[in-house]
Amino acid sequence: MINLSTGAFFERSTQQIGVLRSRAETLQQQIGTGNRIERSSDDPVAAARLRMLARSERMAAVDTRNSQLAEADLSLADQSLGSIADLVIRARELAVRGAAPTLSDDQRAAIGIEMKGLRDNLILLANSRNIAGHALLGGQATGAAYVDDGVTAQFVGTAAVDSLEIGEGQSVVPGLTGPEVFEFEAAGGPTDMFSVLGNLAAALTVGGGTATQASSDALASLDAGLAKITTAQTVVGARLNWVDLMTERRDNNAERLAGERADVGGADIAVTMSRLQETLTVLEATQSSFVRLANLSLFSMLR
Repeated sequence: MINLSTGAFFERSTQQIGVLRSRAETLQQQIGTGNRIERSSDDPVAAARLRMLARSERMAAVDTRNSQLAEADLSLADQSLGSIADLVIRARELAVRGAAPTLSDDQRAAIGIEMKGLRDNLILLANSRNIAGHALLGGQATGAAYVDDGVTAQFVGTAAVDSLEIGEGQSVVPGLTGPEVFEFEAAGGPTDMFSVLGNLAAALTVGGGTATQASSDALASLDAGLAKITTAQTVVGARLNWVDLMTERRDNNAERLAGERADVGGADIAVTMSRLQETLTVLEATQSSFVRLANLSLFSMLR
């Protein structure tokens, strides 16, 4: 009976001390991590909510990457459109000069050379690249947007740009295609800015009355083309604003999720430290009591 009682005493004491140590370790871990839930069994309802919050955060991370990609491509498109607009404005200035009847053929030929240079630069701008290394105005094409033989520039990209999801079921088209920028309606029918500049450069090189008339006629086409480019700039600016708005909403939502995560699964540091101190005190007292009781014997009692 004495052996059984002694064994039960040691076993019970060891178990109590182990439970207290485990509780202390758990509380210390909660203080270190700031989380009060280590396993789903600690609080099944809160753990389920935390899993939902984690999924929302992972989806938000994907939306954030898409927004960053869209913003980068749209910013590059905006810069490129600005350069294209400046180029067309310069071409219009040259066309006004070329329409002056007082110019000599040599002067018009010099203007024609610069006009051809503007067309070549326009091809380079049309084939500029996005952050992925693809044609900025080529849609989903991986190569160049335009193929130029010196006379005709042919669009070889795709007809559209795939949209990107940027959160809350919203999406944005992260770019434009070449036709959306360079093709427009003129007095003579559909045309593009490459043809207008190329034809004007050729006419100015020939000289004479043809060059004067061609310069005068080109002004309306250049104005129409510039209006198309300005519209494209407006579209890109609106899309950038939309990306900024969704980014702001996503940031606000991220703060809300972080707050809810702290409320649902976060550890109250002050309360947890108080419980840890209480547990350590009880543990110390239990260990001290165990040592004293373990040292007692019948002979000790007789003395």
